This record gives sequence, C-alpha cells and structure tokens, in this order.
Amino acid sequence: MFVKPEEQLKIIMKGVQEVVNEVELLAKLEKSYQLQTPLTIKLGLDPSAPDIHLGHAVVLRKIKQMQNLGHKVVIIIGDFTGRIGDPTGKAKGRIALSDKQVKANAKTYFEQIFKVLDSEKTTVRYNSEWLSKLTFEEVIKLAATTSVARILERDDFQKRYMDQVPIGIHEFFYPLMQAYDSVEIQADIELGGTDQTFNILMGRTLQKHWGLEKQIAIFMPLLEGLDGIEKMSKSLGNYIGVNEPAEVMFKKVMEVPDSLIIKYFELATDEHPDEIENIKHHLEKGANPRDIKLKLAKIVTNLYWGEEETKRAITYFETAFSKKEIPDDIPKILIEIGAETVEAIIPQLIEKEFVKSKSEFIRLVKQNGVQLNKEKINEDDLDCVLMNEDVLQIGKKRFIRFIK
Repeated sequence: MFVKPEEQLKIIMKGVQEVVNEVELLAKLEKSYQLQTPLTIKLGLDPSAPDIHLGHAVVLRKIKQMQNLGHKVVIIIGDFTGRIGDPTGKAKGRIALSDKQVKANAKTYFEQIFKVLDSEKTTVRYNSEWLSKLTFEEVIKLAATTSVARILERDDFQKRYMDQVPIGIHEFFYPLMQAYDSVEIQADIELGGTDQTFNILMGRTLQKHWGLEKQIAIFMPLLEGLDGIEKMSKSLGNYIGVNEPAEVMFKKVMEVPDSLIIKYFELATDEHPDEIENIKHHLEKGANPRDIKLKLAKIVTNLYWGEEETKRAITYFETAFSKKEIPDDIPKILIEIGAETVEAIIPQLIEKEFVKSKSEFIRLVKQNGVQLNKEKINEDDLDCVLMNEDVLQIGKKRFIRFIK
C-alpha cells in the first residue's frame, strides 16, 4: 500500500520550510507503514477569500503528494471559526462572516481545491459539527488549557496590545478552536503557511492535554509572484490563478524569474525531489533557463488543465509569442461593423475582464501596449472604426477578435 518510510519522508520534506518535528514524522511514517494504516492529514480553511492562486496552492500540492502516498486527507472548513474571523496578521479585528457567506465561499473553494486534490479521497468536515455543541463548561475547560501570556506571544496580538488597538476576548478563542479541530479528528499531520505557526502548534498542545499523540506541524514557505520580490498576491497583480485559462497560465509561468525556477518546481509541481535535483544540476551546468521554464510551464498547466488544454496552450504561446503571430483560437466580441470605434468597445473589454478600467486601457495605449491588427495604436486612434475580423491585442497575453 505504501512506499518505504524513508522515501515518503523525502517526498514530504520537498520544499518544506519547517517541520515540528522530523524525528516524530519519521516515527509516524514507520508505524503507518508497519500497520498499513494511513495517517490523517489535516488542512483547515478559513472560507473568507475563495480565489485561489499558485501561492495558495503550495499547501494543497503538498497534501496531494501525501494523498498520492496513500494517506487520508481531511479538509476542515472553518464555518464556526469563520464567525470570529482569523485575526492572523491583521492590525485590527476582522468582521465575522455570515453563515450564508461561509457556505458560498466554501462552494467556490471546492471548485478550486479539487483541481489539486482527489475529491474521492478527501473528506470535508465543517468545524461547527463539534464546536457548536460544546457546553459553556467545556469552553471554560478549553480556555484553561493555555494562558493569556501564551496567547499574547502571537506577533499580531502583541503588536495590537502594544499599539493599544482593542483585542476582543473572543479573538483569543480562534487558535484554541482551530487547535480543538485537531483533537476532534485526531490529526497526525497538519499543514499551513508560516503565518499559521502559532495556531498549528497550539494543536499539538491541546492534543497532549487530551492524552493524544501530538500532530506533526508542517509549514510551507510563501511563494513569490511573477515580480520575483513580493509574495504572490492578486492585489499586486503578480499571481497565477488556478482558474485562469490554460494559455494565460502557461504564458505567466514563462514569466517566472530565472532565480525562482527551482522554487516553483518545488512548490508548484509534484515532481520528485530527485528529478528536481537533476533539473538544478542542468541549470548549474549552463542549460538555457527558457528551456527549463518551458518544461515547468507544461507541468504546471497540465496539473490544472490536462494534456489537451496544455497542448493548445503551447500552440497558442508559440504562435503569439515565439512567432509573433495572431493565434486562431482567441475570444470574440460581437460588434456592429462600421459603427463602433475602439473607444466605444472599452466597456465591453471591462465587462469581459480584458482590462480593469478605461483608465487602465488608456494607460496601456500611451505605453504602446495596445495593437490593432499587429499595429500599435495611440490616443488619436481611439476613434478608429472597427471592421469584421479586426484583432485587438492588449499587452502581451490578451487577444480579441471582433466579428459582426
């Protein structure tokens, strides 16, 4: 059923920033191997921001690797904790989500996370199943498992306390409730980003208090975005979304800075550590980074879109960016031929999310970033009348064909 513990450890440790602790992890893997019993892998999701990009998917990819090794995955949707709102990294308390918002966000989450995880091998639980049933006496006993001083060790709480920013007592319960989830499902391993360190380690504390074997805490690093500096973020525009079209995903991966190629292989793919070492060796020996990025782009796009869409994305990329030609398979917009100008169709471009606003479109025109039929246009060309089969190119990645 399982591969040998040492091999499992090698795969699990790929790209990991920190593990608490590796000796205990190997012991759990050995016991699991001997008994041929899967470990329970926990991931808690705060259903407040359902738009997932490759940075969010770093933890999901690691869980998928453990799923492939035969272990059991339990996703916990924090519908009950979501009513408090995770204060992690926040300068002030966060507005609690309504039950309707939580369920809507969770649905969107599922559509995206199951692009990574095997839905048939994943159990989804809502922590309201057990947290809503705790009596007040049980809540008091839960609070008694730690001290205010320990809670204030969290950087965000400490900073707010020093800055005299109000901290609600209910916020102290967030890490306790998330930790109690680990007790309820008897998690063997919990994963999260480095911003979840306090919450996940609290799970170990509560499991020990309840006389359970402590979970292993695995922390994954943050993935820098396409600028190579800041962490991947939609607000910064340096992201690769898991739901973006295959051709957009492929092109964006090709924009990954050379310095981050190996990190993307480690965190954004399921490639074996030995294969990544081989790729690293080729780069050190002078291999062309562009060739390696082509391999990376194929792997990443295939993970989310499959072989057929990836082949189409490669053809699109080679046509549009290598051969500098207009691809055949591009979005189309219906217009009244001979009656609409470039400026008149800007609202449609915004509606279909080719640009965010009219000001952004004008800015791109001023920067020579917009072409009509492969010819750059300027502000004087905005009153140009569009004809059938005209093609507008916005930036490097977006093409639109106008048809009657």
